This record gives sequence, C-alpha cells and structure tokens, in this order.
Amino acid sequence: MRDVQNDRDFRNIPINQVGIKNLRYPVRVRDRRDGFQHTVATINMFVDLPHEYKGTHMSRFVEMLHDLKPEVSLQKFSVILDHMKKFLNAASAHLEMAFPYFIEKKAPISMATGLMDYACRIVGSSDASDKVDLMSEVVVPITSVCPCSKEISDFGAHNQRGEVRLRLRFKKFIWLEDMIELVESTASSDVYSVLKRVDEKCVTERAYQNPKFVEDMVRDVAKRLVADPNITWFSVSAENFESIHNHSAYAHIISG
Repeated sequence: MRDVQNDRDFRNIPINQVGIKNLRYPVRVRDRRDGFQHTVATINMFVDLPHEYKGTHMSRFVEMLHDLKPEVSLQKFSVILDHMKKFLNAASAHLEMAFPYFIEKKAPISMATGLMDYACRIVGSSDASDKVDLMSEVVVPITSVCPCSKEISDFGAHNQRGEVRLRLRFKKFIWLEDMIELVESTASSDVYSVLKRVDEKCVTERAYQNPKFVEDMVRDVAKRLVADPNITWFSVSAENFESIHNHSAYAHIISG
C-alpha cells in the first residue's frame, strides 16, 4: 500500500516536534529500597520532521515501546531516545514519562505504616549531535505554618497544605527518594497517609515550632542544591493553598 507519510511535502516548513501524547503505558521505575516498582506512566514521544516529509509514522512510537519494555532509568531513557531517532529517521527526539511513585512511610510516633504517592516526571531529549539532556521532577505535598500569623496571633497560627515542585539536572544518577526527602526536610512538616492521635500531636507541634513562608522553603531547597556538586541545574517552586485567603501563595527559584 502507498505510504502517504513518506510523500514529499512542498511547503518547505520543517516541524520541531511531531509524535504522540498522553499514552498510558506500564513501566518499571528504579526504587531505592526494592530495586524497581511497577507503575503506569503517561508518555509523550516526539521527533523532528524535516521539511521534505509529509508526516511521521505514529504507530512506530507505540511499537517501539512494546519492543523495548520501558524502564524509567537514565540508561534506558538514552536507549529509547536513540531508538526513536533511528527508527523514525529523525535528527532529534524528545521523551516524557509522568507517573505516580509510591513510598512506604511510617508515622513519627506510632510508626503506623502507609503508602504516600508522589507525582513524578522524567524528561529526556537527544539532539542532532546525540547530546542527551535529562531532567527529573517531583511534586511533593507539604504542610506550612505562617510565621507572620504565629508572630501576631495570641492563639495558634494559620497553616495549610501546599506543594513543592522540584526539577533537577545532574551529573550522576539521583534517586527520586532523595529529591522527595530534600523537599520534605525544608517544610514546616511533611505529610503522611496514616496518622494516629499521638502522631497528629507530634506533627502539629513540630510544624508550629518550624513556621515557613513559601519564600523560606524555596530558598532552603536552593541553598542545599547550590552546595551539591552533582546538581547542574534546578528549578524549585512552592505553592501554598492558603487556609484564610482566597488565593495561593507562590515562590519560584531557577538556578542561573
């Protein structure tokens, strides 16, 4: 049958990215404790398209995933990007995998155990010179207590849940768990899936004794990252879903 995608296009306009978006696919993710965990990723895959070609072969993206049995690791990402370029006759390739990542977490006093899920994403690209760029991202739920509210109030202080989004480029592999723990250590308190009453008391008092603005959290994360020689670039943002305001509080730092 005629391959329409390979027909010549005469508009003389190349396309930067063409491919598939929002494909749900089972993957294995590197797990610090157990080696790997199985999860379901939402995948975007793109290549460039030279000006002379009418279209790319969309089905080949999915065929390639099936053959390669995706694994979220730095080595496997590079392999997939290389295959995308060769399989689709492209100069550049781009791959994104977003997935829930689960960590078993114990309550601080009772040691009751539950699973916390974190939204994670790995983004990779390979250019015409075969230079590979990789970025890891985690979104971490946190608790913060307002320092201003604590200072001016006779009783208590307002607190809220929030999210810190951390994106990193690095020289050597970094565990998702390490990124998550870094963020949690800079919040007024981290968040748990299971808490008994003794744990609620502990978490509430710990947060009250450690008030943080969104500005404090992003600066504390950035300070740690600047001092880490393995980190080549970072972006960290914090958003508090305010409990007494009709808006969120937000701060964002991008490394130079």
